[in-house]
Amino acid sequence: MDLLEEPGQGGNAPEFTVSEISGAVRRVIEGEFGMVRVRGEVGRVVVARTGHMYFDLKDDRNVLAAVSWKGQVARLTHRPEEGMEVIAVGRLTTFGPQSKYQINVEDVIPAGAGALMAMLEKRKAKLAAEGLFDAARKRPLPYLPEVIGVVTSPTGAVIRDILHRLRDRFPRKVLVWPVAVQGAGCAPQVAAAIEGFNRLTPGGALPRPDLIIVARGGGSIEDLWGFNEEIVARAAAASDIPLISAVGHETDTTLIDYAADRRAPTPTAAAELAVPVRAELLAMLGNHEARLVRGAAQALSTRGQRLRDLARALPRPEALLQSARQRLDAVDARLPFALRAATGRKRLRLTEASGALKPALLRRQLVQDQRRLGDWSGRLVPGLVRNLANRRRDLGAVPRLRPRLVAEGLSRKAERLGDLVRRFTERSRSDLSTRADRLTALARLHETLGYRATLARGYAVMRGDGAVISTVAAMRAARALEVEFADGRVALGGRPGRKPRDEEPPEQGDLF
Repeated sequence: MDLLEEPGQGGNAPEFTVSEISGAVRRVIEGEFGMVRVRGEVGRVVVARTGHMYFDLKDDRNVLAAVSWKGQVARLTHRPEEGMEVIAVGRLTTFGPQSKYQINVEDVIPAGAGALMAMLEKRKAKLAAEGLFDAARKRPLPYLPEVIGVVTSPTGAVIRDILHRLRDRFPRKVLVWPVAVQGAGCAPQVAAAIEGFNRLTPGGALPRPDLIIVARGGGSIEDLWGFNEEIVARAAAASDIPLISAVGHETDTTLIDYAADRRAPTPTAAAELAVPVRAELLAMLGNHEARLVRGAAQALSTRGQRLRDLARALPRPEALLQSARQRLDAVDARLPFALRAATGRKRLRLTEASGALKPALLRRQLVQDQRRLGDWSGRLVPGLVRNLANRRRDLGAVPRLRPRLVAEGLSRKAERLGDLVRRFTERSRSDLSTRADRLTALARLHETLGYRATLARGYAVMRGDGAVISTVAAMRAARALEVEFADGRVALGGRPGRKPRDEEPPEQGDLF
């Protein structure tokens, strides 16, 4: 029966429930349109907690409600954003509880390259405002990484080019994380790969890479769109491992290029940035080694020449010993005569002393001493008796004096006397030591500054008529000349002179 058939005169038109009318409308719309492509501007976009997405498609006059269920959202080629001009592909249907029709969107395609670029610029400006592209947060690349992680398709030519280039320059360990490099699964897989490499434990069973390369070959903007997704740019910016972006050809630019620490124009160029050339390093090491050897040889030659120059300025060892040998010979020659002279003087003194010691003189002195001792012994006993009586009388005059007090007083006096004796002894020893050190120092200084030390080094003093001569004219004017050496004076006429009595050194015999 036609739902739009007008009732007859009898008013026998059938009655329908609201659900029946809503279902009939739904069947008409779905049967009439089926799968459609709708072009329009994306309005508000709402993602429910269940994962379903609700948004509006509008033009300058009308608005069409759109919905994508949770499973469809995961398969969308591009997520709709407010302000985008897109082509929505889906089926028209109705939503009876709100008496409205809508489109169930299965895919969203930007309406031309202009719309994609506008969306890309908007997303780029947003991420740049958050500081994800700042140069200050970019990390330097390691000079020679041990392990390199590569995020790319395992079956394309990109991974072969990277491995081939690494093998030619400097072979390194490579970990490949296979991902889809285009399509709906590209962005989440690439972001998960970057986060997975960063979660590896250093030194674990699977080594953590020192460098990450995200690579893909060239393609259209639609093919590379997965690398323009916000999730990929944020994962690259948050990576603790330095990251090289090598997506597309040199003219292709994606958001991951701005977020990465370094951008390579091609995957092959990324491998060249990752490692240096081993042959060049070996050549550089060889050059440094040659320069080091030349520098060391030149330094040794310079120091050897300097040592030879200094050696020529030093006196010969024989010359240093000649003066000492001569002085030793002079002392050796004088030693026997000095010993004999000292022995003679000592014998003379002994003879003089022994001549005065006669037995009669000794006996007379002994008798006098005995008589004097007897006088003292006879006077000693009465003196002691008188002294004792005086002390007893003095002691009796002090009735209050007690033996204990006397003992304590004597003890204190004895302690004080002992302390004074100790201090006096220590002070005397200290003063004697200080004065002895000072006397020794003065004697050493007198010996060093005296002219006799100069004479001992081989010099001589010339005197004329008893005065020191310092000029040729004074020498010619003197009537008698005399030369003083370290061991005596000699007249130029050959007669040895004598030193004044106060200037003569102690005789050699006095030393024994």
